[in-house]
Amino acid sequence: MSIKPIGDRVLIELVDEGKSEIGGIIIPTSSIEQPDRGTVLAVGDGMVGDNGKKTPVTVKSGDVVLLPKHGGTEVKNEGKVYQIIREHDLLAIIN
Repeated sequence: MSIKPIGDRVLIELVDEGKSEIGGIIIPTSSIEQPDRGTVLAVGDGMVGDNGKKTPVTVKSGDVVLLPKHGGTEVKNEGKVYQIIREHDLLAIIN
């Protein structure tokens, strides 16, 4: 199944920061914060404004973006976890 976001939504694959270990103690995955970076896999067509004109999404596939700690919708597909979030909720593009 392929996922195609609609409107101004963006499909993001989260960047795995690795397991956290402090002083030889492994932190349980339930205690690890969600990554705040991800790679854009797909984008929607953009939003239609009140004036009837479509505003295209500015991020593109392959961009690495900075995400807020909470927000968006988690989606599971073929054993992987993705995030779908509105473009205006993204914080930055990382170069």
